[in-house]
Amino acid sequence: MGIRLCEYIFLTIDKIYENFTLNNSDIMLICLKFGVIFVENKKRLRDNRILLNLYQIYKFIVIFPCVGVSTIALALPAALLLFVFGPKTAQICGKIWSRFNGFMTPMLVSVVGMENVDRKQSYVIVANHLSLYDIFAVYGWFPVDIRWVMKIELRKIPIMGYMAEKMGHICIDRSNSRAAINTINAAKNRITGGTSAFFFPEGTRSETETMLPFKKGAFRLAVDMGLPILPLTIVGTNYVLPTNTISLFPGRVKIIAHKPIDIKGYNYETLEKLMNDARIAIESGFTGEFS
Repeated sequence: MGIRLCEYIFLTIDKIYENFTLNNSDIMLICLKFGVIFVENKKRLRDNRILLNLYQIYKFIVIFPCVGVSTIALALPAALLLFVFGPKTAQICGKIWSRFNGFMTPMLVSVVGMENVDRKQSYVIVANHLSLYDIFAVYGWFPVDIRWVMKIELRKIPIMGYMAEKMGHICIDRSNSRAAINTINAAKNRITGGTSAFFFPEGTRSETETMLPFKKGAFRLAVDMGLPILPLTIVGTNYVLPTNTISLFPGRVKIIAHKPIDIKGYNYETLEKLMNDARIAIESGFTGEFS
């Protein structure tokens, strides 16, 4: 990577000396080449303290204001779409919000395995949780209508929390298991007609790609409703924004949709096996053909 970087620097310097100026197309081409190098070498570049610290200036000047302004700016259109057309149509504002902030980072997202997904089928989707940027990646790029199952504390976030609840996302109180079950039961009518429930079954973000123990809520819902489990693996968001930090950096993210797990043959007595089968599917995204 260092050789390629130096090569572009020297070519740029030579061009300046030769022509005394760079036109706009030259500048855009050079920026694009630097951007490709940055994203392709995210692990090593994040370790470069100079680059990491320089990017933090961009983060405070551009990214944080963009998140705030886009949240406020899209709240009114989302409310209008919600009132006129309903929650499913209003989700488009969430996708625009996620993609805009992802592009501004920049975070490049690819989705593989969509041949495993029937867009007309409702699922209980379970995924690993590495970063707050999982939200941007999934909401912006995974082309399935979802209702997030999220901790009730997120409901308290101004504007975003209120709109999330109004658009049909499910806020549960993790400190009260009975209340959480009642909330999920009351929301079952939203998980029909191709709309899926989305869980991070670890319950919180993991600091590494080694997943935390799963909670049972998602799997109980799947058994209750007879819905297939759709395992997703999210790779790379922990390099964009590691857990418990605001140390943001550009990167490449991959979302892998695995084959759904047919719920037939599972029941409350075999819930642990269902959880383990989902874990194995998600972990396979970190190895083999997908890595």
